[in-house]
Amino acid sequence: MLEATLRTCNRAATYASHVAFAKKLKDRNGLQKEVYADLKTTFGLSAQPAVRAVKKVVDAYATLKANLQAGNLGPPTSKRYRAAVGSAVSFRPEAAQPFDDRCLSWQYDARTVSIWTVDGRMKGIRFACSLDQLKTLVQYRKGESDLVHRGGKWYLVATCDIPEPEPYRPVDWIGVDRGIVNLATTSDGTNYQGRRLGRYRRWQTRKRDDLQAKQTRSATRRLARRAQKEKRHATQVNHRISKEIVSVAQRTGRGIAVEELGGIRERVRLRRDQRGALSSWPFHQLGQHLAYKARRAGVPFLEVDAAYTSQRCPRCGHTERSNRSDRDHFCCRRCGLAGPADVVAGVNVRDRARSAWVFVTAPAPSP
Repeated sequence: MLEATLRTCNRAATYASHVAFAKKLKDRNGLQKEVYADLKTTFGLSAQPAVRAVKKVVDAYATLKANLQAGNLGPPTSKRYRAAVGSAVSFRPEAAQPFDDRCLSWQYDARTVSIWTVDGRMKGIRFACSLDQLKTLVQYRKGESDLVHRGGKWYLVATCDIPEPEPYRPVDWIGVDRGIVNLATTSDGTNYQGRRLGRYRRWQTRKRDDLQAKQTRSATRRLARRAQKEKRHATQVNHRISKEIVSVAQRTGRGIAVEELGGIRERVRLRRDQRGALSSWPFHQLGQHLAYKARRAGVPFLEVDAAYTSQRCPRCGHTERSNRSDRDHFCCRRCGLAGPADVVAGVNVRDRARSAWVFVTAPAPSP
């Protein structure tokens, strides 16, 4: 029943999308007046699911417009851009479907939900979650919940509006240097190596190559099952690292500072054998995890300039490429300060956060 509901809702959304594309309807009210009756009679949707399908189409076109304006699909002359604007948005048969409180109700004490389907209301469906997640659902759930079918399992993705505590005034900062060999190195000298993650990625690559070479149905099914496994593993590693760094900062009353690494793939040119390592480098996700975990814990978070953090001496300020003779070692050519290169970079990030925080908290000048 859930599968039939997803397929019907997505077929209805695809129909509404083609109508919106053909008649150039961009606003929600105009599209709803045009297709509301058809969604109810032709596809058998109830009133509220029909409204959700229209809203889903409007949101999809709003997202497409934002991507076009941001240049995510290339210039207007590119093939991807022309393909995106030249046809209507279509929805996969089992794409996620939003449900609001009129279509979906939660019974937290019994850990069950009641959900609308094309075959009627399904009641008493049990859901599983941890105690912390259940507490968050009870206190902060707000708005829609998405029904998702992934890997043969059914999920409800609930939106929770959690208030953020006011950040405290830090007594100092923890500088975090992110890298490929060492995923994160703090100014305290704590090193989170990426050696195991690198071995795991290489092992997954060999397995994918072996399965792709077989070209059988069984190999294709196994490839599909393994598609998100490596991504989930890297995400778990980033969660563990960021959680530990935030807990240390919260316990010691310090803030967290990281390098601003945006646009690094456009700035760096690498050999062919290095491109895979850079493309799979999860530095952006690690920064996101640190940022949102810090906000939830009330820990101050800053991004500082990343220029020459691995070449600058934190004691005398001398900056030179030869200060870092190789990837692992740093030795200042002027004052002789030596140490692990990543730790030195973390110290430089910490020092820049100290300077930046002075300007952030400085009183506004009087007119």
